[in-house]
Amino acid sequence: MHSNAEDAAWEGAGTGFQGELFQSSIYQGGIYTKKSETYTSVFKNYPDVVTVEQMSEMLGISTKTAYKLLKENKIKHFMIGRIYKIPKYYILTYLEILDQKNSNP
Repeated sequence: MHSNAEDAAWEGAGTGFQGELFQSSIYQGGIYTKKSETYTSVFKNYPDVVTVEQMSEMLGISTKTAYKLLKENKIKHFMIGRIYKIPKYYILTYLEILDQKNSNP
């Protein structure tokens, strides 16, 4: 039998509810999975740090739009010389698959 807290948590599932019950889980495809499992399963064919071209492929956007997102700091990144490098973790955070506040890369 579920407690009132669990019922309230399930009612908030998938709507951005970040209650104590689900801080280490995320709602994906109708089920809750651990964030670490999601990190390793989403975009698993890509390296942990990607290029702009790879990021645009991952997101299904043009490279022009990808550069715009980076220049506007919508997706965290770093540069080596003039080359953008984007950790996959920050792409997942941008997509709100991972919660940046409660998760570690």
